[in-house]
Order: sequence, then structure tokens, then C-alpha cells
Amino acid sequence: MTYILEGLKEAFVLIGNLDPEFLRVSWTSLWITGISVSVSAGLSLPAAFLIETKRFKGKSALVTVLNTLMALPTVVVGLLVYSLLCRKGLFGDLGLLYTPAAMIIGQVILASPIITALTVSSLEGADKRIRKTALTLGATELQSLMMLAHEARGLIASAVLAGFGRIFAEVGVSMMLGGNIRNYTRNITTAIAFETSRGEFALALALGIVLLIFAFSINLLLQLIRKKYV
Repeated sequence: MTYILEGLKEAFVLIGNLDPEFLRVSWTSLWITGISVSVSAGLSLPAAFLIETKRFKGKSALVTVLNTLMALPTVVVGLLVYSLLCRKGLFGDLGLLYTPAAMIIGQVILASPIITALTVSSLEGADKRIRKTALTLGATELQSLMMLAHEARGLIASAVLAGFGRIFAEVGVSMMLGGNIRNYTRNITTAIAFETSRGEFALALALGIVLLIFAFSINLLLQLIRKKYV
């Protein structure tokens, strides 16, 4: 227990002194995850609205697939994208492997089913009369969808936050596609794994504390959103 207590003490010192390595790794996680969830939301939200508002064959099966993909293992995504981006892969000539771009691609694949499935579920629970009334009063299709989105805005925000939380704490995609390169692709989760393997518990614990703070903050935001809008 002594080394854990000493590690915690050193970890808080690193956080308090704003250690450069600690800040660099934390920032890498934040900006890569931020871009990933933004791209995912840009793709997933329109897709969710199309799935919910249109009738087509296989809709139920598609929703089932999306719900299944919410639990997609990160290492499976990492393996799939790696096979496409490696030197012998279909997109190997682009030189994306072991870059932030590769990590973003993998994280987008992880987050998109979550945001899509949760948004579809949110729209299913919204009052259908809102859109019908808007169309009856002369609103365009886009305007009616915007009104529906406004009605379900709290749950949609929760879906995006859930996607953020999923990819912020993942390690498989980041390790396999980013390569844990210092000052380039090393983020919080890969740094924790790397520093722990080296026996550097102080930095690993400091980053772990940040990870827990973000996880707690996301859950707190989700609770606040649900209380306000649900």
C-alpha cells in the first residue's frame, strides 16, 4: 500500500504543478476525442433522423444492428481499421497508420452506432404530433425536423455525451492505430498503460485521476440533462 500512497502523492504534485507531459497527454486525448465525437455527431444525427422519420424495408433489423454495435469491442475496430491502413491494406498508400487521423477514424466508428442508436430511441419517444402539426401549418420538411430535434434536444445531447464518454476512455483503438507515439498520438489511456508497464505510477495515477474526473463529469452532465428535459 505504501507505494500506492506515495504514487498518489506524487500524482497530485504533478497535477498541481501542471507537469508538461501530463498536460500534453491530456490535451491529445481531448482534441482527438473532440474531433471524433463532432464527426460522429455530424454523421449520426442526420442518419438517426432519416431512420426514425422514414419507412423502409429492414428498418427494424437496422435498428437491431445499431443496438448491437453499441457494444462493439475496441480491439475489433482497431484490427479492422489497421487492416485497411497498414502498408498492405487498401488505404496503405495514404500513410495514415500511427497518426491522429487513424485514431479519429477508429473512434468515429466506435461512437457513431452509440449516438445513432440512442438518438433514434430519443426520437421514438418524442411527441409525433409536433412534426405532423408543423407540416399541417405549412412548415417545410426541414423545419418540422428541427422542431422535432428541439423537442428531443436533451436526449440527443445525452446521446452525444455518451458517445464522447465511450471513446474518451477507450484504449484498443488508440494503441493499435495511434501507436502510443510520444508528443504525437499518446493519449491518456495509452499513457497510463505505458507508464504502468515502466513502473512510473505517479504519472499513470495522475492521468487516471483525470480520466475519472472526466467520467464523473460526463455522468453528472447526463443526470442533469435527464432531470431537466426528461
